[in-house]
Amino acid sequence: MQVNNTEINGFLIDKFNQHDLEAGQKQGICPLCSPDRKPKNVKAKCASYDWERGLGTCHNCNKSFQLHTYQRKGASEKEYVRPEVPTLTNSVDVKVLGWFATRGISQETVASLGISNSPEYMPQTGKTENVIKFNYFMGDQLINIKYRDGRKNFKLYKGAEKVFYNINSIVGFDYCVIVEGEMDVLAIHEAGITNVISVPNGATLNTNNLEYLDNCIDYFEGKEKIIIAVDSDEAGQALQSELVRRLGSETCYLASFEDCKDANEYLLKYGKEKLAQRITGARPVPLENVTTFKDVEDEVTDFVRNGFKPGYQVGLANFDSIFSTYTGQFITVTGIPSSGKSDFVDQMVIGYNQNYDWKTAYASPENQPTYLHAHKLMRKVWQDMPTAEDIHTDKWNQIADHVNSNFFFIDMERYTLDAVLRKGAELVKRKGIKCLVIDPFNKVRAQDASGDVNVYTLEYLSKIEIFAKKYDVLVIVVAHPTKMYKDKDGKIEEPNMYNIKGGGEWYDASYHGLLVHRDYEAKTVKVKVLKVKFQNLGENGAEAHFKWEHKSGCFIPHEQLQIGDSEKMPWEL
Repeated sequence: MQVNNTEINGFLIDKFNQHDLEAGQKQGICPLCSPDRKPKNVKAKCASYDWERGLGTCHNCNKSFQLHTYQRKGASEKEYVRPEVPTLTNSVDVKVLGWFATRGISQETVASLGISNSPEYMPQTGKTENVIKFNYFMGDQLINIKYRDGRKNFKLYKGAEKVFYNINSIVGFDYCVIVEGEMDVLAIHEAGITNVISVPNGATLNTNNLEYLDNCIDYFEGKEKIIIAVDSDEAGQALQSELVRRLGSETCYLASFEDCKDANEYLLKYGKEKLAQRITGARPVPLENVTTFKDVEDEVTDFVRNGFKPGYQVGLANFDSIFSTYTGQFITVTGIPSSGKSDFVDQMVIGYNQNYDWKTAYASPENQPTYLHAHKLMRKVWQDMPTAEDIHTDKWNQIADHVNSNFFFIDMERYTLDAVLRKGAELVKRKGIKCLVIDPFNKVRAQDASGDVNVYTLEYLSKIEIFAKKYDVLVIVVAHPTKMYKDKDGKIEEPNMYNIKGGGEWYDASYHGLLVHRDYEAKTVKVKVLKVKFQNLGENGAEAHFKWEHKSGCFIPHEQLQIGDSEKMPWEL
């Protein structure tokens, strides 16, 4: 019986029966191989149909095919240019098909994936070339085009949305394969595995900006197994790590290609059958909470050779000389009210963004309204005070886009730690954040903050630690001291981590502790290291001193900038 749902597997059905098959029947012809069979066998019932899942399976050619076409339920917030559909009318000429054949790719596979070729201007050569066009579809919509010339130059359609190549192929399947290039999609398709997709722009070291994953995230809902089969080089392995971090280690499996760089090279060297075995034999990501020497042998070897890895730094010379950190940890920042804690944390995350391309999410109930916080970040990135004349200039648009893409503000009516961490996990998956700021902790409470304060604090910090480790994120927690004391001269004493509500639990549980303290007389801000868990990352008790620059809102090492006594600090404005 035909299913008349308008939505299947979380997607809207664009066309219920895209092959015009006998709707509702469980057995029927295969639209992939039947047209090529002998006339008497064209209508042979060689396939099984699953209309609920929208999948068909052929027992003759052993391929799967989609019964429905789908479209996304939501659209991206960005406006993109769409390629013109008439560009697809070009046929693939004999020479191009011959080249594909040298790469082990059949004419049938080229046709099945909608590949075409035509003349196209390539900026790398400065002239029009006869190029291969890998056409990126979502449902029946042409979303993007990847152009490739004979010299292995590439370009994407200018202004088009970045999505996975061949993304339609994974709808309805409970598993999929992710590779690094279109040719690897064709290779694995050639090996009989059709639910395979590729990232649009390869792998790049030192970036976790996977815009295409955010644009396609709904396609991975409900996947029981995601096989990652990327290149074996350093950039490919970095991409693999980031995909595992975003999609979840419990779902991801890892395929490797022995002595070959990628799937296409493996196809040429070992053939279709062995390539299929490589993919189906993908190993799960190593178990959490269970470690063997084999799991860490590479790290042990690296440590023996090179010692501790350097920590991440914010780019302030005097501060970097006394403090650094790793991801998967959390920092507690304390100080008396109006000492500049939040402002310095902003400086830190902007430094991490500039140095390592990290994205940050804020849960900052006190740093409101949000537009003023966004203005502070824009000002620091700009390193100047924007004026009305700057609005909508090229520089304004560039910096506004940068802040929009790299800093995210979690807004809730009532902040609870569990809700913030859930949203943080979502932002890891969709935006690739590497830093989460909770400011301040007492406004982001656990669901039940009653009972013994020490027990509550320990549970609170344990949840933060688990989150940081699981998602390889740096968490920065701003925590106010409970009381302020004055010395015999009437000056407010510097607090420490034991002055935070919960006392010793903060010192014991935190990986690192920082004090931000205002010196009223010198008109400087001191940042003091209260704790570093690993001595290679900093120096306990060490201090860095800063002046605050009004025009940029930045903290400047005081020996680099002389500010007059009349210059007001941010909390005095």
